[in-house]
Order: sequence, then structure tokens, then C-alpha cells
Amino acid sequence: MDKCIGGKTLAEWEHAEPTVIKIRDKNEVLWLNPHYGERDARMVTSSDVTDAEARLRRFAPYLASVFPETGQAGGLIESPIYSTAELQAYLGEEAGTRIPGRLMMKADSELPISGSIKARGGIYEVLKTAEQLAIDANLLKESDDYAILANDSFKQFFSRYSIAVGSTGNLGLSIGIIGATLGFQTTVHMSADASAWKKALLREKGAFVKEYAADYSVAITEGRKQAALDPYCHFVDDENSKDLLVGYATAGNRLKKQFQKEGISVDADHPLFVYLPCGVGGGPAGVTFGLKQAFGMHVHAFFVEPTHAPCFLLGLLTGLDDQVSVRDFGLDNHTAADGLAVPRPSAFAGKAAGHLISGCLTVDDDRLFYYLKALKDTENHWIEPSAAAGLAGPHMLLESKTGKNYLENHHLTDKMANATHLFWATGGGMVPQKNREAYYARASR
Repeated sequence: MDKCIGGKTLAEWEHAEPTVIKIRDKNEVLWLNPHYGERDARMVTSSDVTDAEARLRRFAPYLASVFPETGQAGGLIESPIYSTAELQAYLGEEAGTRIPGRLMMKADSELPISGSIKARGGIYEVLKTAEQLAIDANLLKESDDYAILANDSFKQFFSRYSIAVGSTGNLGLSIGIIGATLGFQTTVHMSADASAWKKALLREKGAFVKEYAADYSVAITEGRKQAALDPYCHFVDDENSKDLLVGYATAGNRLKKQFQKEGISVDADHPLFVYLPCGVGGGPAGVTFGLKQAFGMHVHAFFVEPTHAPCFLLGLLTGLDDQVSVRDFGLDNHTAADGLAVPRPSAFAGKAAGHLISGCLTVDDDRLFYYLKALKDTENHWIEPSAAAGLAGPHMLLESKTGKNYLENHHLTDKMANATHLFWATGGGMVPQKNREAYYARASR
């Protein structure tokens, strides 16, 4: 008897959603979200983001004091945007993807402290946790200069508590670094997909790393169970955390300010297309929420996943969210994009931002390395394979029948000459040089 997935057999899913056949065959696909633009569940609000922005401003003096790399920005954890005109020309000539308008890179690979998008949500949630503990103990007031948190007395206070997280790599790095710096006893439960250098760096920073021979789902489940046994432990839950998502969402207004500084318009005649690599979904969902707050209907967000691990796509397509696994559809969750090697999506992210996402697309691992090398050769930026996923976006949107239908249906076809395509380079800033060279060598085979 065929296995049932949400009440349907695999054959029934394939009949109802023909895209499932291509997904099962590990083909690259672009799927448009039929629920895009529907009413939201109000799980996150603009006031949540405003609150997070204010909290990060309060912590800025502390961050500037303990992480000098944030000093120039006044303790702000933010990344630059780059024009990538040479890459745009290269993709047009060598890959046949002629991109009208402007191609740009949001370099979260250069975010200070941990070199990935996880420096947004992950660090924010730990800071919020630390603030609440200190305020509850009458050690801190919101009107204080938060630089005092670097004092040994606060480190001793936080050492009574612990922070834990399950991770494929980058979230663990962010949590481990900020948690240990504040003084928390910090444990990172890491899946088999996590890179060895990330585990080594975490241990160097003072975090305890617990390794699992299984994938992300096992690491986070075990981490959650163990944390629940300790009343003094806060578990950063990548599958269910509102605080993580809100931390990511602060990127929206910041990007708007960067665009204004560069004279880049986003309006009815100047659409913005953003391509976000996606693992469990919290990061890109949070960023998308923030972008919609900043740019409204004029920004179009697409999530990009590996062909072997399109968990968020399947969660939206089936409507089952975290009740579906890529393995239910015969996929193995094996990918060189370690941060995207996730079998089940975040239900919270799907419910909070599923209606904001224009669509999802998948990309083959070989193409990740091709884009990684092309970016290095043309613009001299190093990123990691998962961070290159967003570069598949313009090709799929502009060259596929599905993508062209999206542009036509949203009356965008005649606006493309004025469009901005922004690929979100989600990580790679802390990758050791030997690993970077190995990535490049793989692309050169």
C-alpha cells in the first residue's frame, strides 16, 4: 500500500501537483505560491520589528565594546550591498541569462561577528534573552548604557544560565559566539551535515558542541529535549522562534535606507526581486516580512533551495508545513549547501510569512559551485555554496515559462528594464581559506 502524505498517496500528489514529479526527479523547478497575497495570521507585526530595532540600538554600545569589528557602524550588525555589474554581464554572455535592470548582492556573508545571515536573528534572540534576565534580576534598566554588560559581574551572572541550539552550522556559530561572549554556558547540537571547521571554531570560542551522526531534524529534536530538562536553559528553536524571525526582519528597513543612500528606487515602475537561500525557513521568512514592511507590494521574494532538500517548497505546496519531510517524496536531503540541508521546514515561518512569498525554486549543487566561482572571478567576493543559491533566481524567473507567467500576471514584463535583482549572499565570511579554495577547485573541474 502506498504511503500516505497528509492523507494523499504519492501518486495522488503527483496528479494534483505535477511539479511534485519534477521535484522527485531532482529537477530544478520554479513554483509559484498560490497563497501569495492572502490575509496573514498576524503572528508577527510591525510593532514587533520596531521593538527589535530599539533593542538592537540599546545593545549597540555593548556590541561595539566586545566586537570591535562593529565599532565603525556604532555597534550595528549590518552588511553592505554591492552592485555586481561584471557578474551580470558574465551571466549574460557565458550562461545565457541576460538580466535587464540591475543585479546586486546583499552581502550577509560579511556580517560582523559570525559572517552569515544568522548574525541577525540568532544574535538578536540571545541578546533579548540576556536583557530580560538582567532586567528581571534588577541588574539592568533600558535607560542604562548597555556597555556595562561587558563587565565581569554580568558574565558571572549569565554563567548561571545556559543557551542551547540545534544547527547545521551558521546559526550555531552565531549563538555559540554571542552566548559564550556574554558568559552563558552554551551548547550547540550539530547535525552530520555541519562543516568540521564550524565545529572547531565554536569550541575555540568556548561553546560546547554535541555532534550527531544524523541530520538537522535529529539534532534540533534532541537539543530541544535536553534543554527542556534544565529550567535555567533557553533553547533557541529555529523551527518555532518568533524572536529569531523578528531579528531577521530588521533587515528590511536597513536595506531601504541603503537603497535610499544609493539612489535606488523601489516602486510601481522599479520592482525589486529578492532571492533568498532557504533552509528551515526562519531567516528568509523574517527578511521577507521586513522587506514587505519596507517596500510593500513592489518587492517580490523568492526562496531558493537545493534540489535534494526543498523542504520549505514542499511545506507550502502541500500545506503540511513541518508535517512533511523531503524524504516523504523520495529525496535524501544530501547537499553541499550545509546550511540548507534541512528535511522539514519551520511551521512558524510558513504560517507567519507564507502569504508573503512569491514562489520557491530549486537549484542543483553543481550550479551552486558555478555561481560561487563566477562571483569570485568577476567581483572578487568569497561566499559559501549555500550563499550562492540566490543567483539561480534571475535565471529561473526570466528564462522559464513559469517565471514569465509571473511577470505577466503581475504586470511587470514592461518594468524589467528598471528592475533591481538582489541575491542575498547568506554566508561565507568565516570560511577558512583552504575551504574556500576547495569550493573553487570543485567548480573548476
